[in-house]
Amino acid sequence: MKIAVLKDAGGDEARVAATPETVSGYVKTGHSVTVVKGAGAAADFSDNDYKEAGATLSASNTAAAKGADLVMSITGGDKKLVASLKKGAGITGLLNPTDNPDYAKACAKAGVTAYALEYIPRISRAQSMDVLSSQSNLSGYRAVIEAGSIYGRAFPMMMTAAGTVAPAKVFIMGAGVAGLQAIATARRLGAVTTATDVRPAAKEQVGSLGAKFIAVENEEFKEAETAGGYAKQMSAEYQQLQAELTASHLTKQDIVVTTALIPGRPAPRLIDKKMIDTMKAGSVIVDMAVERGGNVEGSKPGEIVTTKNGVKIVGLLNWPSRMAADSSNMFARNLKNFLPLVTAEDGSYAPDWDDEIIKGCALTRDGEVVHERLK
Repeated sequence: MKIAVLKDAGGDEARVAATPETVSGYVKTGHSVTVVKGAGAAADFSDNDYKEAGATLSASNTAAAKGADLVMSITGGDKKLVASLKKGAGITGLLNPTDNPDYAKACAKAGVTAYALEYIPRISRAQSMDVLSSQSNLSGYRAVIEAGSIYGRAFPMMMTAAGTVAPAKVFIMGAGVAGLQAIATARRLGAVTTATDVRPAAKEQVGSLGAKFIAVENEEFKEAETAGGYAKQMSAEYQQLQAELTASHLTKQDIVVTTALIPGRPAPRLIDKKMIDTMKAGSVIVDMAVERGGNVEGSKPGEIVTTKNGVKIVGLLNWPSRMAADSSNMFARNLKNFLPLVTAEDGSYAPDWDDEIIKGCALTRDGEVVHERLK
């Protein structure tokens, strides 16, 4: 199989879809790999590292992808690139198909199979391929580290001859993969940590990390999780009750991290201006959902906003890219584990269309858009 590794465009994208480690593995199993010059530079992987791993270097994405069987990327590349791929080729990435349906149409028109890695089913067999989990894990960690830097005070309680420093109070809203890692990080740093989520299963997970669970635990709460493990859209009545509980809790917090996302929908609003107005000066709110409309009123993509009462609202983008080396390593290993599903016994490119993972993440096939979410 001929594999091409793109240099992903975008000012805030620093990751790369294959590392020298995974490239070396591909080459040893008989695949040929072409990597675009500078593709891994922002993640601290040099062109020479890729050459030593057995890759051929190419001057551009178009040149690298020419004749490739499988194109590996973070975001998939643009529609112009897709049109230049050979018919029957595959392209991978976090393709954001719900917000960008035209990309899938372009792939179908070109006869290219697009694999949206965020659609990989969340089943046990696919855990090693789950890019959403691997990237969210690092995002949750980084969000707390970044918040601590902006907060500018200590996390743990410190008893000194000059007096006692009180521990920071950290509140994590949303206990998915990113949220749980944020909880664990805040706890390791010594903060008094609380967390909330609308999914009943989250209560035990939060408790296992040593944090206190905060939620309105009524009958609706008990039914608030889909079969796939995602949060359901809650009723207006429940949202009001949860907002009241949140408002009373926020007044005492130093750092708040919001992570709530619902697939295919705008991010739910968790914190409004009235709540922010009750928080003390110097408090920090990190809105990790800012790219999907934000959990926090007043958050702005790519900016840190300071309110009139001195609360800093952090809307930084692309958290995984803020730890590009580790994020790239995990992403690349996810893709390496995915590769056998599109590889025949002789090493050629041949997607296994009977496999539920391929069916779950393939957007296009034989010139048509086939994924149910896009039909």
